[in-house]
Amino acid sequence: MGNFQLEDFAAGWIGGAAGVIVGYPLDTVKTRLQAGVGYGNTFSCIRMVYEKERVFGFFKGMSFPVASIAVYNSVVFGVFSNTERFLRRHRYGEPEAGPGRSLSDLLLASMVAGMVSVGLGGPAELIKIRLQMQTQPFREANHGLKPRAVALGEQAAYQGPIHCIATIVRTEGLAGLYRGSSAMLLRDVPGYCLYFIPYVFLSEWITPESCTGPSPYAVWLAGGIAGAISWGTATPMDVVKSRLQADGVYLNKYSGVLDCISQSYRQEGLKVFFRGLPVNAVRGFPTSAALFLGYEFSLKALRGDHTVTSP
Repeated sequence: MGNFQLEDFAAGWIGGAAGVIVGYPLDTVKTRLQAGVGYGNTFSCIRMVYEKERVFGFFKGMSFPVASIAVYNSVVFGVFSNTERFLRRHRYGEPEAGPGRSLSDLLLASMVAGMVSVGLGGPAELIKIRLQMQTQPFREANHGLKPRAVALGEQAAYQGPIHCIATIVRTEGLAGLYRGSSAMLLRDVPGYCLYFIPYVFLSEWITPESCTGPSPYAVWLAGGIAGAISWGTATPMDVVKSRLQADGVYLNKYSGVLDCISQSYRQEGLKVFFRGLPVNAVRGFPTSAALFLGYEFSLKALRGDHTVTSP
């Protein structure tokens, strides 16, 4: 049990796919609110997307995230679980030894998972957001750069995920796939600390001492609350990341994280950094509940266990 375990990665992929499928429509709304223009509030955004693009608009670009973000979550959960297991083995000799799960171990494992996630998750998030945003109206940039399109309703900038990747590499180089990665790092390192740590302690607190592992209800509730906490607190930097990654569909407006923060604040005030907060928190609950349920019970099935083992 103290060794590197691939089951965590496989279970993370299954949980990640479940989370994407459950949360994708609200993820589209969240991205449009944060990086799009012309939306008054959440309900206005939902109405406008439905009126102009029908139900399909909420699932725009979904095939790529189901595959790529599932792999991304596989890496995050696998890295987190194996890092914590390594730390416990180093501290106590065996992962199962010791008085309980250490906050310092959970914190360090969460930070490592957050840093590793950017390498794989950056391009996946970029492609997802570009596909979600390519039908949006936009404002001319102040930098005098010529846009590739001029209004909503023209031919979409990308014909699909592969064409999107090829276009970005051709026009922006390989570095273009990591646009917004610094903002993603600033979002994900604290974000995963507020994701895994609340989940672990909440699931343990909800589970009676007589039980050997958390019930499906405990996993669902702890996972949902952890997701709402993590995504809610991550909203300000998520806004910056979304704007940086959406930037470039038609034009390039921001030169970096600080420029994005400065321009956004100057033009829209402090409230812009909390745009999409209700959607983030609401979306975080079912998405994370499905993710943790998928992870925990697929892990149990893969190991042939009769109890659920927290990540």
